[in-house]
Amino acid sequence: MLKLEHVTKYYGDFKAVDDLSFEVNDGEIFGLLGVNGAGKTTTFRMIMGLLDKSSGKITLDGKNIDYTVTDNIGFLTEERSLLTKLTVKEQAIYFGALKGMSNDKILERLDYLLDKFGISNYKNKKIKELSKGNQQKIQFITAILNKPKLLILDEPFSGLDPFNIELFKNEILDLSKNGSIIIFSSHRMEHVELFCKKLVILVNGKTVLSGNIKDIKENFRKKNIFLKGDIDIDGLNKIKGVEKVLEKSDEYEITISSKEVASHVFKFISKYPNITKFVVEEPSLNDIFISKVGESYEK
Repeated sequence: MLKLEHVTKYYGDFKAVDDLSFEVNDGEIFGLLGVNGAGKTTTFRMIMGLLDKSSGKITLDGKNIDYTVTDNIGFLTEERSLLTKLTVKEQAIYFGALKGMSNDKILERLDYLLDKFGISNYKNKKIKELSKGNQQKIQFITAILNKPKLLILDEPFSGLDPFNIELFKNEILDLSKNGSIIIFSSHRMEHVELFCKKLVILVNGKTVLSGNIKDIKENFRKKNIFLKGDIDIDGLNKIKGVEKVLEKSDEYEITISSKEVASHVFKFISKYPNITKFVVEEPSLNDIFISKVGESYEK
């Protein structure tokens, strides 16, 4: 288990992370979200022991994270961190050696992963000769060479097409099934929803929302109704609790303040004979993220 307890980090007088607490069990994929400058990177660096925290406690399986456990950690950074003049093989040997792996184990694992990602023929190519998407594959491979107990993924799908996102997704899920603790960060909320059951959203280093995604969605009052048919839009907008009516290509998306408003909308549209769709959906994680971040900046 990874556990953060009341972690705070100051840079001089600036508080980058403010009393952050969460825990992630073995095999869980946890979302750490926030806009740029929210404190995510500082948190990652404190977890890995690259930065000292100002106060609080960070433990992995009950132990402080230091050089005795960092061989069991993998990190894929948002920025490219590859040595472009090295070949893929040389890059893997370098990163694997930093994690205490033998050359034989590194090459065995590298061959397996290159084959899995369909790029075995790139083994002896220099990093600078690869496309951005294939560089991202190599960066991911070097992060998981050591089958990490703790894996931190910061924007892992950057530069990838849908096919390769699916490859990454399957490998991440396999690592999770084998007990890896995974911290996942992305600005693409649909990617977060692919994996994460729990999350924390940070704004200016402070937690503004945390918990189980399913519970968060159920407790978030704003809901969406998707409706097909010819209706009186002006009349719909006058219903108390209807916040927005968005006309799309072949349907309407209606934002309501709470699920109780849905019955009033249904009563209103029931007099129209050509309604072919009426679906009340939970808000997307993107809706919730924008709402909570916006609320925090308005305070």
